[in-house]
Amino acid sequence: MKRNSVPRVAAIHDLSGFGRASLTVVIPILSSMGVQVCPLPTAVLSSHSAFPNFHAVDLSKDLQPMIDHWKELDVDFDAIYSGYLGAASQVDTVVQFIQDFSQSDPLVVVDPVLGDNGKLYTAFNSEMVEKMKELVSSADVITPNLTEAAFLLNEKHKKDIELSELKEWVLRLGEMGPEKVIITSVPNGDSRNNSSVIAYNKIDHRFWRVGCDYIPAHYPGTGDAFASVIVGSLLQGDSLPIALDRAVQFISMGVRATFGHNHRPTEGILLEKVLPSLSAPVQISSYQLLD
Repeated sequence: MKRNSVPRVAAIHDLSGFGRASLTVVIPILSSMGVQVCPLPTAVLSSHSAFPNFHAVDLSKDLQPMIDHWKELDVDFDAIYSGYLGAASQVDTVVQFIQDFSQSDPLVVVDPVLGDNGKLYTAFNSEMVEKMKELVSSADVITPNLTEAAFLLNEKHKKDIELSELKEWVLRLGEMGPEKVIITSVPNGDSRNNSSVIAYNKIDHRFWRVGCDYIPAHYPGTGDAFASVIVGSLLQGDSLPIALDRAVQFISMGVRATFGHNHRPTEGILLEKVLPSLSAPVQISSYQLLD
């Protein structure tokens, strides 16, 4: 199995000119973690979609020619990492991409971007949900939030979901294909001041939880940042719980570094202030093994 001198990731996301999200988050995070990022942009936007009146250029028709050129160059990847896809047809392209570049046995990480807060994003419908299930089945690792997990399982979104039911959801998602399942934005029933990330590894049949302190602000792009740190950590050889710890700590640090400033939340976290922390040793303190 060939491995590159510097880990190389194919990052299949949109590119937003303004606002810290998608590729403008993915590239600096993974680069800071010693990973070469090869972006395959699914769309180019003047800003991310949390801003009104943004201009977008759909690159669906351009994806295959770019992929074909990579084939001509005999490029291989240590990981394939997909995020926001602008159309159901792009899912088919990504599934085929994974198959075409499977010779190097890359780590396949899918952030199944569909919605949040119990609702689909306005650009998506049930067709996109069904196509995303196909992509999830091709992944080694998936990182849905609680809303996305519910849509993938045809379940209702529950803010007060019990841990036993959540573990059942995680197992069912694992049965769809991925080896590691990570669900973010899970409310803690005993507290309104924090949430959790819940994860499961099919190899050792262990569940993990990492708590996140609550700060009353919402920053677009934090899901992209979280999944990117997971990708970088796993490529570095970190275990699943260490990767979770590293990702949660980075997001928490970014939110706290941003919250004290007079800063529009729609611009995202002040990523530049916390990127140096990614080269520091992780402070192993948060993860819990669940029974």
